[in-house]
Amino acid sequence: MEGAPSLIVTLLAALAVAYVGGLAARALRLPPIVGYLLAGVVVGPETPGLAADPHIVEDLAQIGVVLLLFGVGLHFSVADLRAVWRVAVPGALLQIVLSAALGFGVARLIGFGAEPAAALAMCLAVASTVVATRALEERGRLMTETGRIALGWLVMQDLAVVLVLVVLPGGTQSPFAFGHDPITVGASKVVEAAVFAAIMLPLGRRFIPWLLTLTARDGSRELFRLAVIVSALGIAYLAAALVGVSPALGAFFAGIIIAESDVSHQAAGESVPVQQIFTVLFFVSVGMLFDPGVLLRAPLQVAAVTAMVIVGNALITLVVLFVMSAAPRSALEVAALLAQIGEFSFILSGAAARSGLLPGDGRSLVLAAALISILLQPLMLRLAEALSTPLEKVGFLRKWHAGRREIKRRDTLPQLKGHAIIIGHGRVGSVIAASLREQGVPYIVIEQNLRFAEQLRQEGVPVIYGDAAWPEVFEAAGPDRARLLVIAVPDKGAVRRILAEARAINPKLDIVARTHSRDEAEWLKRHGVGRVVMGESHTASEMANYAAKRFTP
Repeated sequence: MEGAPSLIVTLLAALAVAYVGGLAARALRLPPIVGYLLAGVVVGPETPGLAADPHIVEDLAQIGVVLLLFGVGLHFSVADLRAVWRVAVPGALLQIVLSAALGFGVARLIGFGAEPAAALAMCLAVASTVVATRALEERGRLMTETGRIALGWLVMQDLAVVLVLVVLPGGTQSPFAFGHDPITVGASKVVEAAVFAAIMLPLGRRFIPWLLTLTARDGSRELFRLAVIVSALGIAYLAAALVGVSPALGAFFAGIIIAESDVSHQAAGESVPVQQIFTVLFFVSVGMLFDPGVLLRAPLQVAAVTAMVIVGNALITLVVLFVMSAAPRSALEVAALLAQIGEFSFILSGAAARSGLLPGDGRSLVLAAALISILLQPLMLRLAEALSTPLEKVGFLRKWHAGRREIKRRDTLPQLKGHAIIIGHGRVGSVIAASLREQGVPYIVIEQNLRFAEQLRQEGVPVIYGDAAWPEVFEAAGPDRARLLVIAVPDKGAVRRILAEARAINPKLDIVARTHSRDEAEWLKRHGVGRVVMGESHTASEMANYAAKRFTP
């Protein structure tokens, strides 16, 4: 490669090693982010052998940060946040404050000054959205109550990071700054962000969707993708050049603007490939900044910071969710999901380091805690699953859970007999309910999504809000008098718990359930489920029959 431009050599080294690291991580059933970070360590200046140019990688990584925040804004959904706002909004804010306070105390104990401790504390208080959402997707929990709470929680953490990035002292002098003390500088940054939002949001909502729609009508996906990326980077540049706020904040606003347009879904799809490549470079650049020697120089500091992330954040999240009356199982799963740190901690630590608030070893501690916590997250999730069942049997937690308040409504519910009980009123359950309603069959719904439950109640549908696996919730539907139980939720653990509860109350109850696994279908049949429906098998059968008929003479 002698004589090759440094940019090509750096890109090749960074992406090739990231590819190998990602493959290795997937083979070990770990998030690819672990492989990317370790790839950065391999090509970094602190390790011998192959070395990439850290300045070039860092410049490219800045684009990764911009596109990452653009993606956050593009997927920001006020509607999804509103569905769980009673838990996610106050809960996440309280968790961030408590976690930051604990992190500050830990940082002070291990020898950090007040300002570096405050910067380190914020880095340790926010989880990785990428790691958490991928874990939810792999476990099929993204659309469950746990998934909705976790996503709402993560959105609030992301917004908190955006705010911190705004107020962090930077190299750009604020046109609104009247002093140099932290409070004045922070206040000026907030004013800058407000001015930028007041100018950009109204103008951007008119111009950018118009531009993207015009490009989409041309029919060229290449031009459309280019328009999306130019919009993101252009607004990011304007944010820094004209107003003096972070380019990442500008990209976040660009995402919000496009998210409200008719072409938002296509824009999200077209931007993902570009975003993923630069995000990989961002993680590689973070790994290049990691000094493995910190593991030998300061093992106790690494252990303390890592314990704060894994144990401290998990316990704080768990207690906050209990206070917010979340179900024990959901509380445990969300706590395990958030017991790690990732991309936004790296962004915060980088901004704090550039502003002089965080020393180099501080960034290395953040990265060490991230690597270890991400490696241990599968174990945390398995531990949460193991503790869920015994914790659900704790009496005072049942009384405290919001589902108990719903039981007070049982006197207002019709005393049905020979009816059907439908668990879940989503895409499957709603169709079944409509069919039963047309045939005049009485039914009652148990729905874990409070927003759906309230909507159904307004429509006059007999509905109980809560987790059907809880005896208090399930018994309110009258399973001892019911003729049919329809389990329309796909979650394997939930289906098994509901089945056990139903059999304990009414062994003769006819049951139909859905699943996505052939092994699970066989298990359900062995345990007395009258009919098991596999969505993929039914779809394949219908398509095969149609295909065969098209070729039948």
